[in-house]
Amino acid sequence: MFYVNPHAMRGPYPADLQTIMSIARAQQSREWLSHWDGLVPGSTPLRALPDLAASLGVRSVLVKDEALRSALGSFKALGAPIALVRLLLRRFEGHGFTARSLLNGEHRDALAAAGFTVVSATDGNHGRALAAAAQSIGCRCVIVLHAQVSVEREQAIAAYGAQIVRIAGNYDDSVEEAAALAERNECKGWHVVSDTSYDGYEIIPRDVMQGYAAVAAEVSEALDGDASPKDAACPITHVFLQGGVGGLAAGIVSYLWERWGVWRPTFVVVEPEQADCLYQSAMAGKAASASGAVDSVMAGLACGETSPLAWRFLQPAVDAFMTVTDAQAVDAMKRLATGTGNDVPFVAGESGVAGLAGLRLAAATPAMASALGLTSGSRVLLINTEGATAPSVYADLVGESATSVTQRQQAWLAR
Repeated sequence: MFYVNPHAMRGPYPADLQTIMSIARAQQSREWLSHWDGLVPGSTPLRALPDLAASLGVRSVLVKDEALRSALGSFKALGAPIALVRLLLRRFEGHGFTARSLLNGEHRDALAAAGFTVVSATDGNHGRALAAAAQSIGCRCVIVLHAQVSVEREQAIAAYGAQIVRIAGNYDDSVEEAAALAERNECKGWHVVSDTSYDGYEIIPRDVMQGYAAVAAEVSEALDGDASPKDAACPITHVFLQGGVGGLAAGIVSYLWERWGVWRPTFVVVEPEQADCLYQSAMAGKAASASGAVDSVMAGLACGETSPLAWRFLQPAVDAFMTVTDAQAVDAMKRLATGTGNDVPFVAGESGVAGLAGLRLAAATPAMASALGLTSGSRVLLINTEGATAPSVYADLVGESATSVTQRQQAWLAR
């Protein structure tokens, strides 16, 4: 499915949105994150894939590889710690806490005495990142998992000391359960740290999304965009972004829109066809629910409810919404794992390839390509949001282990 958004605009970044998320706040988040040993120092790779670009009939394809952001294996490592730090700075104002001292674990005794506990639902990656951040900071963490989350992903979260709560149902049911747990235990110091917003709950999801903007900031710097005139066009013409509840897309869109204003790139959001909440929101003109069963091999995007806060950024900025099949996602995983003579092979997880799956479909469909202005001169940015966060699932889908792909990558780089 493909839908051109009639509400997309090309004006300057709106002032009301800038009060929620801004480049200045994104840079502050980056500075704070530089003090967390849960992240690999420096920026993640921005991979150029000239053979892939040629096969799709575009000028260039760049892939920002968030699989190498940290041992957590996904971009979620940018959002959860920032949201947790900002929450703690608000809750313990006047106690002398700083972002650096929190991330260094200097206040774990005070947090234990206060009974401070964070709780969240997850499909896997956000919960793992929150558990890791909570372990570093020194507070208790409870993660709610729904029926479709694999045991492999559960074990990866539990390895960071989180208490696991299992429920029946899907992701949206787990979001409700996490909120209910926090409400029942509010007097004990429990707080929801979720990456999706809902009625009356927007501050923490805002902080999560602001952390994700670090990805866009690194892309901008890598392209030397910050040195170009403010009225110059963005060196990227198109950005294909993963859907989910909309948090990542909102974080990236907000930064690039503020940076380039009317010259911003064309934004396209891609979702699993059975978890199409953002597509349905675009059709309805307001935050809406998915039309399908939600469950998808793209586990991180298997979300049924749009984040209303994220939608405030996506509705005026995203030029088109589209869906892809699980089979198309798996084909994209295999393409990146295989590489070519000029394209380095690398590991991209099930949700990490949604943007590439969408780009391949759009490039092969003349009507879509025309609607998007996708031509031989297009310069496309994709974001690989995760690596093999469930190694056995990755190996089953690709037919090769992530370790094997990485070994071939090393051989390619050593040529």
